[in-house]
Amino acid sequence: MRGVTDPKDAARRAAAAAAVERIEPGMTIGLGSGRSVWKVLEAIRERWPGEVPLRVVPASSQTEELARDAGMEVLDLDEAGPLHLAIDGADELDQRLRLIKGGGGALLREKLVVAAAKRFIVVAETDKLVDRIGEHWRVPVEVVRFGWRSTLARLLDGVVPAADVRCSDDGAPFITDEGHVIVDCALPRAGDLDEFAVGLKAVIGVVEHGLFLDMADEALLGALDGTLETIPT
Repeated sequence: MRGVTDPKDAARRAAAAAAVERIEPGMTIGLGSGRSVWKVLEAIRERWPGEVPLRVVPASSQTEELARDAGMEVLDLDEAGPLHLAIDGADELDQRLRLIKGGGGALLREKLVVAAAKRFIVVAETDKLVDRIGEHWRVPVEVVRFGWRSTLARLLDGVVPAADVRCSDDGAPFITDEGHVIVDCALPRAGDLDEFAVGLKAVIGVVEHGLFLDMADEALLGALDGTLETIPT
């Protein structure tokens, strides 16, 4: 709506500006998806208003479109080779840089891009920081479309406390870029998250989950007043 300002715009700008300071010309970088990442693309465009001296591997079709509009060279992950840096957002994170990702449904591609990078920086707002991930978000789990109801039943059989298939506006299951279904799973209130992640991945029909554990190197968190918090400091 015209005249309406995003209350989190200053926070995202602060995180994006800090992220761009960590980018050097000639790098090949991975970019995830979501509004914080798209703010990074805006900041890159402002820093290099002409031809952008970067190559990028996007994790979503929308990020790819924005990267091309910004003048970046877009590559497929397989042709890019190792990435110097990956930048992505988070739905939740804690002080140990454990993340929940996948609110937008691109978790599989995002994790593949992050895994190919030498360094992974998170850009988000300070309100995404929680004492224990899972306080406000369920963990997205990407499952194959064939027999997804059976996979959901296996997840509910002692693996997760609760789970629901994610649906689109028309009520049909949400389908990812890779043609899979998303099941949003509650985290247990206690217990080892690494063991929980292993249990999720072991369920037949599960392709990947949105727990990004021991993958992030740094988080750049913007506050509503435009200040920045960095983890680790």
